[in-house]
Amino acid sequence: MNIQEYFARISYDGSHKDADLQTLTAIFQHHIQAIPFENLSMHCGETIELDLQSIYNKIVRKKRGGWCLESNYLLFWALQEIGYDVCILGGNCYEPAEKAYTAHINHILLKVEIKGSSYIVDAGFGGAYQAWQPVMLISGKDQPQIPGIFRFREDNGIWYFEKVKRKHYIPKESDPPTDATDMGNIRKLYSFTLKPRHIDDFQELNTYLQVSPDNILQKKSICTLQTSEGIYALVGWTFTEMKYNYMEDTDLLQITTLTDEEVEKTLKEKFNIVLENKLVP
Repeated sequence: MNIQEYFARISYDGSHKDADLQTLTAIFQHHIQAIPFENLSMHCGETIELDLQSIYNKIVRKKRGGWCLESNYLLFWALQEIGYDVCILGGNCYEPAEKAYTAHINHILLKVEIKGSSYIVDAGFGGAYQAWQPVMLISGKDQPQIPGIFRFREDNGIWYFEKVKRKHYIPKESDPPTDATDMGNIRKLYSFTLKPRHIDDFQELNTYLQVSPDNILQKKSICTLQTSEGIYALVGWTFTEMKYNYMEDTDLLQITTLTDEEVEKTLKEKFNIVLENKLVP
């Protein structure tokens, strides 16, 4: 494994001599705009291994993406190589249907210390809830970014991460999304504590997500990528292009239903992904 090869994969050619916030932000943005959040392996009959060499080969050499466990673990390795003070944390995602956070840890995120301040760095949330910059770990402070306003709330040692939602504008020729139920303008994302974790703490989760039939990653093939203006998202046969702040406080959504042939073409053209095995969307 080689940090220069990783930099080439994310098209980063800036300096990494200083482990400062500016460098962290630049590397993070290159990472999320080059490496898709995707679970396509599960829908191609491939096993997802949670070890660094396998993840490195898949994402860096085969130019694939990965889900939170893979993408954030690769980023953890890269930040350590550069010299950042970084540790792994475990998160409990919010389930809107259940109106509750999961009982067990099902997300991985990173905490980076820079000059006495802590930042949460998470390249593995995907879609419209992916932050574009490291978020300072401070309770109750609105932190505006291009995707929207993010903030943390802390209560009794448990931290809660949320995003203020914006309105969506969908042109008439687009298919309207089916689950556009209004849940207020705050989207709860996940909770976490500051207890440092080791990648081995997630091995069971990595296996469980690949065999449990009732989780969203089993039910849907997902591939999302942050762009310079918004997001590309391919979920099943539905391709969505989102442009942030198309109008004031409003994001533009263009939604297309694809054929099987178009799915393969879209993966190559929009996500730079060529699969070795047949995808069953």
